[in-house]
Amino acid sequence: MVDVPLKLNTGATIPALGLGTWQSPEGQVRAAVAYAIKSGYRHIDCAYVYGNEKEVGEGIKEGLAATGIPRSDLFITTKLWCTYHTRVEQNLDISLKLLGLDYVDLYLIHWPIAMNPNGNDEKFPKLPDGSRDLIRDRSHVDTYKDMEKLLKTGKTKAIGVANYSKRFLEELLPHVEVVPATNQIENHPLLPQQEIVDYCKEKGILITAYSPLGSTGSPLMKDPHVVKLAEEKGVTPGCILLSYHIARGSSVLAKSVTPSRIDENKKIVSLSESELASLAEISKNGVTRFVYPAFGVDFGFPDKS
Repeated sequence: MVDVPLKLNTGATIPALGLGTWQSPEGQVRAAVAYAIKSGYRHIDCAYVYGNEKEVGEGIKEGLAATGIPRSDLFITTKLWCTYHTRVEQNLDISLKLLGLDYVDLYLIHWPIAMNPNGNDEKFPKLPDGSRDLIRDRSHVDTYKDMEKLLKTGKTKAIGVANYSKRFLEELLPHVEVVPATNQIENHPLLPQQEIVDYCKEKGILITAYSPLGSTGSPLMKDPHVVKLAEEKGVTPGCILLSYHIARGSSVLAKSVTPSRIDENKKIVSLSESELASLAEISKNGVTRFVYPAFGVDFGFPDKS
């Protein structure tokens, strides 16, 4: 089930299950990516800010050599970092060089806020008071318009966004020519984000879920609703949480550097409407967002406004 294709608004397809590389330890990413490709994964997600694109690229090269499949069989996503909002193509060029690729299949705005490109740190500049050094007069709409120009270069096949709320998409869409192919957001039964999921579906924007198991310390893996379904279907709780997204028509990123877990995560199962309704019960007493960097910005998510 790893290469089940989902249609993008560009006409291209993206495999429903991808390997995530956020927080994958240095020295282990290359082997994980190579193993995933050998294991059947065809969708690899990375980002400049993760600091491991060189290893990801080495893993891609190793995986392609081992399997004999062409580069065109892989779907590779990377992301524009906040300190490069005024230098969009430059950041993509850096990522392509690190990855050892001529193009990526999808390039995303990582967060819709610009940080000072001339600050005291290349990725995380701060002001003297310790807060993020932001460029508040740089509109994410202008950044996206620069992203649109990349499509003519051939360096990316599609563009999209990440961490966009409905409010930010409503700010963006009236002013751009290319509707984002995807919106990558934190998504799991403790944070279903139905508002943005429904809005993206209406606009033809595919949701890609990150942190689908929650995060470190998340109670989802032990939640009775998840455990019950896992026992009934003979898979791990993690497989249920990944299957939840595919049943909703979203793509999902499973992050692991452990071969057995990479294999286990492929065991996607079908979930019925009643089973999805059971998982929807998990958030009835409140939602939990695990990933919300301290930008000091209201990104428009209902649970954080």
